[in-house]
Amino acid sequence: MQSKAKTPKEYIAELPEDRNQAIMKLRDSILKNLPGGFEEVMSYGMIGYVVPHSIYPAGYHCNPVLPLPFINIASQKNFIALYHMGIYSDKGLFNWFVSEYPKYVKTKLDMGKSCIRFKNIAHIPYSLIGELVAKMTTEQWISIYEKAWKK
Repeated sequence: MQSKAKTPKEYIAELPEDRNQAIMKLRDSILKNLPGGFEEVMSYGMIGYVVPHSIYPAGYHCNPVLPLPFINIASQKNFIALYHMGIYSDKGLFNWFVSEYPKYVKTKLDMGKSCIRFKNIAHIPYSLIGELVAKMTTEQWISIYEKAWKK
């Protein structure tokens, strides 16, 4: 479900009250823990956190006009999603997250390659998400990205 909102605040304002509150809390956890250099934008109809062209002029290989994506959050039809490219690209970070998740949430982790799905918004582990976000700098993300995509 892609939004046509131009800003994160517009995106949040479009959401139903329960989703609105959850996305605001998720966004707050991300912004409080996001290492310097990343920038909050609207990307792909979702709230995104990217490496701006001022830091990584090459941009995203699929469309160099776009900045390098890192994290997105979205209210989808049946869940709230956190898309984290670092967790998809770094096996150590993935393993850390999978091992930590049960310490915060008693339900089974619902995860795809880079997508963590929260079907029950009461089970979003905001502090764990904050820890996850803080674990990768722009420099680390660029290095991992270039090793994977710039062969």
